[in-house]
Amino acid sequence: MNREKAKPNKTLDCIGLFCPQPLLQTKEQIDSIEVGEILEVLSDDPAAEEDLKRFAKRTGHEIISLEKRGDTLRFLIKRGE
Repeated sequence: MNREKAKPNKTLDCIGLFCPQPLLQTKEQIDSIEVGEILEVLSDDPAAEEDLKRFAKRTGHEIISLEKRGDTLRFLIKRGE
């Protein structure tokens, strides 16, 4: 699968939310999709980049894309086993 063309199965908008909300909501939403599906997370919390990278590594999910657009971060996280 071309990572740039990956289509998210679900989008989570965390714009305006700050730690720990983006992390807590990402955990909740990733549990609601199937293994192999992709969750798109939008956040403007500066802590979200490190929090979500650590979360994905610890839980076996994969960040397949991370884009920075101004103050906004856009993650594509593929659900692991």
